[in-house]
Amino acid sequence: MTHDAIEDFAKSHLFRALPRKRMGVGLVAVDDQKRILMVEPTYKLHWEVPGGLVESGESPRDAACREELGFDVAVGRLLVIDWVPPGLLPDDGLMLLYEAGPIDTSQIELPPHELRSWEWGDRETVMARVPDFMFRRLDAALEALTTGSVLELQNGEVVGSV
Repeated sequence: MTHDAIEDFAKSHLFRALPRKRMGVGLVAVDDQKRILMVEPTYKLHWEVPGGLVESGESPRDAACREELGFDVAVGRLLVIDWVPPGLLPDDGLMLLYEAGPIDTSQIELPPHELRSWEWGDRETVMARVPDFMFRRLDAALEALTTGSVLELQNGEVVGSV
C-alpha cells in the first residue's frame, strides 16, 4: 500500500468506524517489606497505584512516566496486561502495570486536586482498599515481579504468561 492510500484509508468512514479501547497504566512500586505504594485519589472511592489514563497519541510507557507523585519515577519492565470487560464502565479497555524504579518517599508531592494521601500497603491493606478485580491485578503483578514473567489477564484473572 502506498503512503497516499494509507492516508486515504485513515480519513475514510471505514477507519473512523473501527473500535477504540480505553487504556490505563499503573506503576507497581514495592518496598523492602514487599508492600505496594498506594495512592488515594480525591475523585474515587477506592485507592490505587500511581498511574492514569493513556492520552490520545501517547504511548503507555510515556503515560506511566507522567504519573502524579511530583518527581520522575523510573519505569521498568511491563508486568501485567489486563483486559477489562464492559460493566463498571460502558466499554472495555486495557490496563498495563509496569515495575517502578526505586521510590524516594521524601520526594513525594501529591497534587491536592488529584491525590489525598499515599502509603505503603501490605497484602491485607491492599485487599481492603481496592476493588476485587484490581486486587487480582496487583497480586498478579507481584507474581510477575517474583517470576520475571509478563502476565496476561482477563478481568484480573491470569490467562497466560510470557
